[in-house]
Amino acid sequence: MYAAWLFLAALGLTLIYGVQKILNMAHGSLYAIGAYAGVWVVGPWVAQGHSMYGSYALLVLAALVAGALVGWLAEWLLLRRFYGQDPIVLLLVTYALFMILEDGIKLVWGVDPYTVSEPYGFLGDFEVGDLSYPNYNFVIVGFAILAGAVLTAFLKYTRTGRLLRAVIHDREVSQTLGINVSRYFAATFMVGSVLAAVGGALTAPTISVAPGMGVELIVPTFAVVVIGGLGSLPGAALGACLVGLVRAMSVHYWPQGELFVIYIVMALVLAFRPKGLFAPVEARKI
Repeated sequence: MYAAWLFLAALGLTLIYGVQKILNMAHGSLYAIGAYAGVWVVGPWVAQGHSMYGSYALLVLAALVAGALVGWLAEWLLLRRFYGQDPIVLLLVTYALFMILEDGIKLVWGVDPYTVSEPYGFLGDFEVGDLSYPNYNFVIVGFAILAGAVLTAFLKYTRTGRLLRAVIHDREVSQTLGINVSRYFAATFMVGSVLAAVGGALTAPTISVAPGMGVELIVPTFAVVVIGGLGSLPGAALGACLVGLVRAMSVHYWPQGELFVIYIVMALVLAFRPKGLFAPVEARKI
């Protein structure tokens, strides 16, 4: 279940890198914005006694709107001005965007934590032996599988997806063939932002939504995409499973090493596969 959450959180990050070759440091802030938007919309809905099933749709809808709006504005106002420059420059730009969004969150929603646990507890629990688990976890698992399957099918079987794969392979040649690369870049960053926001919104009922929650996401999601191979969807899935399994074992047998074991896995993988387990083959340009 932790792996499913990690995969959903890392999906937008690996998509943006795969297409635009940007290590998006602001990904955690987009995740936090989705969580805040979900709580902000669902809280009054639940307080007024409306259908609890409608709260799940509202969580996703709020994340879609917030992620698409913030992603579009960030790409249009900031990122597109730096395309074609050194990757380090883009990394610093997204770090600056991260700082701006973190302060923006505090200006809009304040510094007090928000909670909306009703959707989390409404679905009840299931038991495995003597252990009890909330059924809401299946919502996150199901959405992670659905998001991964839809994105994979889109890239493989649709005309737009095949054009996007052409942009990934060689943006210069794609542009000479008449593909509007700038439009694909904007759409990719927007979709990646939406995926991050949806991950935050679906996580919001399980935690206390507070400033700084986006920072906590950066380390495990970057570990996932680095282990799997930057830009690889199958790699992100496998990386999430590895990190999720190792973390769960650490929580049970070695709680104080919960975060440290993630670095151990990443170091071991990079020692034998420096570009990750599923790193795409890069064509050598002459």
